[in-house]
Order: sequence, then C-alpha cells, then structure tokens
Amino acid sequence: MTDNKLQANVLELKDTDYKVSGWCGNRKKCVSVAITEKLVAVRDTKDKSRPSLAFTHDEWNTFVKGVKSGEFDI
Repeated sequence: MTDNKLQANVLELKDTDYKVSGWCGNRKKCVSVAITEKLVAVRDTKDKSRPSLAFTHDEWNTFVKGVKSGEFDI
C-alpha cells in the first residue's frame, strides 16, 4: 500500500479507534495505536491534532519484533 493510501485511511479513523496501553499511567504522555484491517496508525496522546504515523502490518510487525528482541534497548 502506498504512503498516500495509508494516510488517506488514517484520516478515516475516529478517536475511539485508538487504544492506549494499560501500562500508561498518565495518558497524556503516551502513544495511542489504532489497528485496522488496512493499517496500523500511531499518534502522540499529548497532541492529537498532529498527524498520525501510518504503517503497513508488515512494517508494524517488524518494529514489534525489534522491540521484543531488545533491538532498541539503551
């Protein structure tokens, strides 16, 4: 899916499509994620007016694998 198609699908999302992790104690300093059949969208909860980042499911799964394997550990 092209970036333009991903972004167009993000614009169709509603606030209720986004979920925040239960691990996020202060929901104003987290990211929220919307997972749909077509894409995965991520946005900053501090400023919902900013555009969401859109990823294909393959891109998102690769990112999650990296997180779980410690690829991004400091």
